[in-house]
Amino acid sequence: MPNGSRLGPGKADLLEAIRESGSVGGAAKALSMSYPRALKLIGQLNEGFIEPLVITSHGGRSGGGAALTEAGARVLNAYRALQTASETASAAPVSEIKALAKPD
Repeated sequence: MPNGSRLGPGKADLLEAIRESGSVGGAAKALSMSYPRALKLIGQLNEGFIEPLVITSHGGRSGGGAALTEAGARVLNAYRALQTASETASAAPVSEIKALAKPD
């Protein structure tokens, strides 16, 4: 991206897991990621875009939570569309390369 920040499959998976679990801890656990690592990636995501992608609330008796903002949902949806388009566009060349590779 122009500002040097990055969005790849790991961060997209984290956004997806936050959307599904509603918490940073739940998302981290689902991805076998440490909680501090998840927080660090969320910080990078929030700093890399003009609007935060994830909002969090602190825990307590009822527990904390996390959710994607509208911008977060838009970024995730656009990234998933890009993945799908890339996989579709690369299917034939990948098949050609595999056909030329030595078998296991």
